[in-house]
Amino acid sequence: MRSRVFFLLLAAGALFSGGVRAQGFAALVSPPRFELTAAPGKALRSVIEVSNRSTTPARYLMHTADWSFAADFSVNFQDELQSDSCRPWVAIERPEVVVPGGGTLRYRFEVNVPADAPPGECRFAVMIEGAEPSIARSQGLDMPVTGRIGVIVYLTVGDGAPDLEVFGPKIVTLNGQQMPTLSVHNSGSAHGRMTGFLTGKDAKGVSYDFTPSDFPILPHEQRDVFLTPSTATNDHPTLTFPVTVKGTLEWGKQRTELNQIFE
Repeated sequence: MRSRVFFLLLAAGALFSGGVRAQGFAALVSPPRFELTAAPGKALRSVIEVSNRSTTPARYLMHTADWSFAADFSVNFQDELQSDSCRPWVAIERPEVVVPGGGTLRYRFEVNVPADAPPGECRFAVMIEGAEPSIARSQGLDMPVTGRIGVIVYLTVGDGAPDLEVFGPKIVTLNGQQMPTLSVHNSGSAHGRMTGFLTGKDAKGVSYDFTPSDFPILPHEQRDVFLTPSTATNDHPTLTFPVTVKGTLEWGKQRTELNQIFE
C-alpha cells in the first residue's frame, strides 16, 4: 500500500523539493502532499492545483506511480505497478492537460477503497510530467531534461495507525555536525512522524530546545530521528557532548516520555 508529496526534477537523476524549473518546465503544485483517511467501501476525492509559472502554455502528462523511501531519505518513483500497490483503486481526471501561461488548473483524483480492504495505508503518487523535454547545457553539451513532479498521497484505511517504538540513543554526523539521534521502529499499519517538545543541556551547561526530525516512518521500517538543537539566539549551535535531552515525544494520539543522555 502507498502515499505522499514531493517534487522531482529528473536531470541526470537529481531530486529537488518545491517548485521545479528546467528551461520550459515551470510547474508548481499545491498541496505538496496529502494525508487522508477513508473507510473501507468508501470513495474519496481530492484536488491538486497545478500552476504554470511560465508565460506560455504548458502541456503536462498525468499518471500515477508507486514510490519507496530510500535509506538516505530520498524518494524513488516506480511507474511499474508494484506487487502490493493500491494504485488500482485510484482514478485520475485525464492523462493530459494544458495549463495557460501564468494559469492554474484544478486537477481531480479519486480513490475507491474496496469494501474488504484491511486496516492499513494506501500510498501512491500522482505524477505531473512535462510533455516536451527541455534542453539544458552541461559542459558545453545540450542535454534533454524531463521535468516531473510527484505529489505523494498517504491514505489511512479504517483503523490503520502507526505503532512506534523508540530505541537509542546514538550520535550521528549530519551536515558536518554531530547530532543526538534516536532509532524509531514502526510495527503498525500506517506511517508515523515524530513531534514533541524537548529540552536539554550539553556538557558546558548550555540549555537548548530540541526538535525531532519529521521524516515519515513507514510500516515495518526503522528510521533515525534527529534531534536538532536551537536556542533563542542561535538556530545552528554546536553541541558539546555528553548531552542530556528530556521531554515528550508524540505521534498521532500516542506519546512517550524521553530522558536520555547522548555521549
